[in-house]
Amino acid sequence: MSVKLQKQSAELTILYTSDVHGHAMPILYGTNETADIGLANYSSVVRQARQQSENLLVLDNGDLIQGTPLMTHYVKEFNNRENPMIGIMNRIGIDAGVIGNHEFNFGKKILSDAINQSDYPWLSANILDESTNKPKFGPPYIIKHLPSGIKAAIIGVTTHYIPNWESAEHIQGLVFADAFLTLDRWVKYIQEAEKPDVLIASYHGGFERDLKTGEQTEPLTGENQGYQMCQEIEGIDILLTGHQHRQLNETINNTLILQPGNNGQAYGKVEIALEKLKDSWQITSKTASLHTMSNTEPDPLILDYMKEIEESTQQWLDQPIGYIKGDMIIHDPLMTRMKKHPFIQFIQEVQMDASGVDISVTSLLNNTSTGFTSVVTMRDIVSNYMYPNTLMVLELSGKDIKEALEKTAEYFTVIDQRIAVNPAYIEPKPQHYNYDMWEGIEYTIHASAEPGSRVTDIFYHGKPIDYSQKYHVVLNNYRASGGGNYKMFKNKPVVKEIQKDAVELISAYFEKKQEIPATVKNNFSVIL
Repeated sequence: MSVKLQKQSAELTILYTSDVHGHAMPILYGTNETADIGLANYSSVVRQARQQSENLLVLDNGDLIQGTPLMTHYVKEFNNRENPMIGIMNRIGIDAGVIGNHEFNFGKKILSDAINQSDYPWLSANILDESTNKPKFGPPYIIKHLPSGIKAAIIGVTTHYIPNWESAEHIQGLVFADAFLTLDRWVKYIQEAEKPDVLIASYHGGFERDLKTGEQTEPLTGENQGYQMCQEIEGIDILLTGHQHRQLNETINNTLILQPGNNGQAYGKVEIALEKLKDSWQITSKTASLHTMSNTEPDPLILDYMKEIEESTQQWLDQPIGYIKGDMIIHDPLMTRMKKHPFIQFIQEVQMDASGVDISVTSLLNNTSTGFTSVVTMRDIVSNYMYPNTLMVLELSGKDIKEALEKTAEYFTVIDQRIAVNPAYIEPKPQHYNYDMWEGIEYTIHASAEPGSRVTDIFYHGKPIDYSQKYHVVLNNYRASGGGNYKMFKNKPVVKEIQKDAVELISAYFEKKQEIPATVKNNFSVIL
């Protein structure tokens, strides 16, 4: 007589955020308008999900603690207190976090404090302590035993391209091992040693190829390796991604992948159905979805927790810092990049004043920058310059400068006899910040010429630039380290480092000058 075994079934739900970038509150600080974004809203989502699912995992995929005026203000005025982003995640009760590249921006102390304050583990299997060669910030993976008996493994890895962007002192003593190779090794180990029912890889990185065709979409530098992970690593059920600020929901080689955008605008949700026969759980289906925060009320507990620092941030943002005489408003981002704009001129003057050199490089960081009206507040400064960049002075040859100008000229293309933005700087991730404008030299960009041969008439002090001569150039630390694939800047002699971030330098310049005239020096042109 045979006994028919009863199948057990269960469902595992995963909620995750990525690239929240300091957005705790449902507000856009540049305009002070309310918006359906941020962790206060997300907290309400998680609270409701806990009531609906007994098998719930809540994860964060990195770039959590940097990116808003709130966090800039915290670092400057409140860093002896709990990091508000960590305080919120503790109250939400997430199961694990992953180190993102922007976690390092505020330096070692802010990051180590954040990790020490966390009630959850930080995972990054490939960021190693130089002295021990072991993961620096937490375990490489964790095992979660869920109420239904499901055994889930969660492993975290981070793009290993960080040394190409970050200030050296912020990452001193760390080794950034290849994320793909590390994940491959740990997945094999976990599957053999732990035998989990579900294996989740949380990767602060994105995709280097088209998800459907497999065609290369960017230089294969190792910054993004998600496609390779799906194709070549067996045993990953779910790959949670980020870094590129895209919204993705696909399946590659039977691996479910997600990416929920940025700034707390959306979150990812994975639902996995499992059946158990005897002692073995088997995945029968897995689905993913992306959800916005619309129609979600912020959690009152989080609003109450944030009340003091939020009020202080708002007061700080509304302080008048200085005045503009003339028009420094940005009306057209493309034209601002093609013809010298007073706002760009101003940033160059700030950088040259701080560094004491007469060649400067800067960017219009994104297409939401508005420039300055006649009265400039701290809100105006931080909404136009949202990154905590510091400055470096490099010693560059004339040849380096020419190569850098050719690289920046790739930003343009010609469509229907009109100058336009090269689509590679828009998709899959907007990278307008990788187009540079130079001060202290004159030059012309021919947008219709072949890449690599677009820049002519490069002059310094009225004379053609000498390819063998050395020049001192001030630029931000991201670019100085080769960020944006400006390889000609890597490992160049550092003449000086200015260890104040851009917001500090701009506000100090206003304090010194009070009123700034909106003027330009027309030193470059972009033509067909």
